[in-house]
This record gives sequence, structure tokens and C-alpha cells, in this order.
Amino acid sequence: MKHLFSTAIASLLALSTFAQKSDGTTKSLVNAEKDFAKSVAKNGDKDAFLEYSLGSALVFRPNPVNAKTFYSNKANSENGVSWTPNLAKVSRSGDLGFTTGPYEVDETDKKYGQYLSIWKSENGKWKLAIDLGTESNKPLAKVTPQFVEPKDHVAPKFLNEKEIKAGKEIILTTEKTLNTLLKTHGIAAFGGFLTNDARLLFPGNEAIDGKGKIVAFYNGMVSKISLKTTGVDKAIGSDLAYTYGVATIDYKADLRESFNYVFVYEKAADASWNLIVQAFVPAER
Repeated sequence: MKHLFSTAIASLLALSTFAQKSDGTTKSLVNAEKDFAKSVAKNGDKDAFLEYSLGSALVFRPNPVNAKTFYSNKANSENGVSWTPNLAKVSRSGDLGFTTGPYEVDETDKKYGQYLSIWKSENGKWKLAIDLGTESNKPLAKVTPQFVEPKDHVAPKFLNEKEIKAGKEIILTTEKTLNTLLKTHGIAAFGGFLTNDARLLFPGNEAIDGKGKIVAFYNGMVSKISLKTTGVDKAIGSDLAYTYGVATIDYKADLRESFNYVFVYEKAADASWNLIVQAFVPAER
């Protein structure tokens, strides 16, 4: 009996490891995301997040807090939550990726929203680095899933701390330039930093897809935005990165509001860095 019990535990651990296995493909990331969702449904959010999160992972609840600390000090949620990725991409170096899509909270009055998760590969397994969700009305638009595979696999064999820091500085400089242009040229500045198929997650709204629709959304309600970057990370290759921080938004309706944000950047063929995903969640003071 003891032998059978030990074998069963070993099998479960093996299945868990396989579920999170990272092979550098977007398919493996989507599978990890789906298994993470199954783990939340079966074991509760506390155990699932503790298992699937990096030691340095941040969850926005709504302000950023270390995931391990947050979930170690809370009980499992009594409300069921389910979600489905409909957009995912992994870096060419296979060490960084993101997933996003709609979520649903099963309460007396159901709640809906959009989520963004940033994943990193650690010891051959996908682990959460960032997780946030922003509430919206029940999604009505049908979105065709886009799981974009890397066009090839390119990863430097050796990368020292100086080179890693220099790579992050490029992203910080890009965001600093964006922030400066937002001050001098207004919301129109976003147009020069968005990919054509960019996505915006903004509270109270379904996912807004496409550069034109995002710029129109900003122009319709926002007077100005200022960004204060507090963190950055980048794939060891040169095609995906993310930042997070606090955004102050002045609306045209003479109202100011603070948000936590996470931006995902993608490197273009001309070596410029552009926004592929923007996610905002109200900040608590």
C-alpha cells in the first residue's frame, strides 16, 4: 500500500511538471495556461498560484504584490473563476511569453473581464511572472484565437548581467520617449508606438483590438496620459519585453484617475519596439 501511494504521488508530480513544460513554443504556453486554469478549478486559486508562480511573480489585486506572499496569506476563494486564452505569443528565445483573453467569476451576480498573464520559463517549466485582470461587461464579440508561434528559435548562449541590463535600458528608454511624446503631442503619440494588431484592456470595456480602434478609443475619452515606469523585463533574445507602472489619466470629462498598467512590447523589423498589449487596472491609494 505504501509503495502504491508513493507511486501515485510520483505520477501526480510528473503530470504537474509535464503540464507546465516549456519547449519554446506558444502551444506549450497555451497548454500550461489551460492546465493552470484546471488546477484553479480543482485545487483552488491559492494552491494553483503557489505552484505556478515564480518567486518574484507579481499579481495586481489591484496594486502589485508578490504572488507567493499574497496567496500564502489567504484562503482559497469560494467563487469559481474560469478563463480562456484567445491571444498568446512566445519570444523567439522561448523564455518569455504572454496570454490574454476573457474571464468569468461565478458569483450570485456573475462578473466578467479580461486578463493578461506574463509567463517566463524556469528550469524548463512555464511560470507566472505577472497576472492581472480588469473587469468589463459580459463579452459579446466573438474573437478568433490567435496563438502565434515564434518564426524561429534564436537565443544567445551566453548573456552577462551587463548585457541584460543594457537590453532592459532600451525598453525603459522607449517608454520614456513615449511618455515624453504623450506630454508634447497628446494621445496621438500612441499611434506611433502601437502594432497594427495591438490589443487594449481597459476597465469597463471588452478587449479593443487594432491600432485604429485603440487610438479612436483614447481620442474619444482621454485628454492626456502620463506614465511612471516601476519595472521592466525582457526576453533574453530581442523580440518581447514588458513594463509595469502607474498611469495617470485625465479624461475629457474633467476627471483624473490613477491606474496600474502592464505593457507588452514587441520588436519590429526596423528594430523599433512597439506596444502589442496594454492592460490597465484601477490603482488603490
